[in-house]
Amino acid sequence: MTRGLAGALALAAVATPLGAQVGYEPPESPFRDLEYRQELSLLGGYFSPATDVAGVAPQGGPALGLRYELRIGGPAQLMVRAMRVASERRLVDASAPEPGTATTRTQSLYLADLGISLNLTGQKSWHGLVPVVNGGIGLASDFEGDADPQTDTTATGYKFGTPFAFSVGGGVRWVPGGRFQLRADVADYLYQIKYPTSFFTAPPGGTPLLGPRVKQNQWKNNLAFTLGASVLLFR
Repeated sequence: MTRGLAGALALAAVATPLGAQVGYEPPESPFRDLEYRQELSLLGGYFSPATDVAGVAPQGGPALGLRYELRIGGPAQLMVRAMRVASERRLVDASAPEPGTATTRTQSLYLADLGISLNLTGQKSWHGLVPVVNGGIGLASDFEGDADPQTDTTATGYKFGTPFAFSVGGGVRWVPGGRFQLRADVADYLYQIKYPTSFFTAPPGGTPLLGPRVKQNQWKNNLAFTLGASVLLFR
């Protein structure tokens, strides 16, 4: 009996400090519950697209947009995002004997996607920080119609159009408490660039804009770097 009691006391003495190391007292814990279920963020940053061989796709530029998230269960949020990029386009006439000659003009690019965002710390912040990853599907568009001499980037039928865009990305939210937060994100928009047949046809007395080894349809990774300020809504 005495030995059993002594053994129990000794075990308790060892277990007490070990238990204290496993977790934190609530006031000392670096984790805090995320109280709000929705957020609306104003985004600003820069869009940096991949370079296409012909150089006629939308170029990089400042980006401005909105992002909305709604908690749907566990660490997951439904994400809706839209951005406008102040871009430029190269004007190339592939029918000219020297097709490399080009000028540029201003052309806005619009990006929109719908997806799922996951908090890597669950519905808690760690020292006020919440690392996130996300993925989705959407569209990229310059909202131009069929190619014509007034709206085309070339005189030979090229247009950017409205391709599907797959998006993946990640970032970090800073949630200091209350109804306000800041966030920083990077997103990769994967969409396809399609060149017209005329880009591969030699003009009279010249050479084609693109060689035979260049693929007519190309998938490109295009990065967007953004900072955002958010209003948190509805507990």
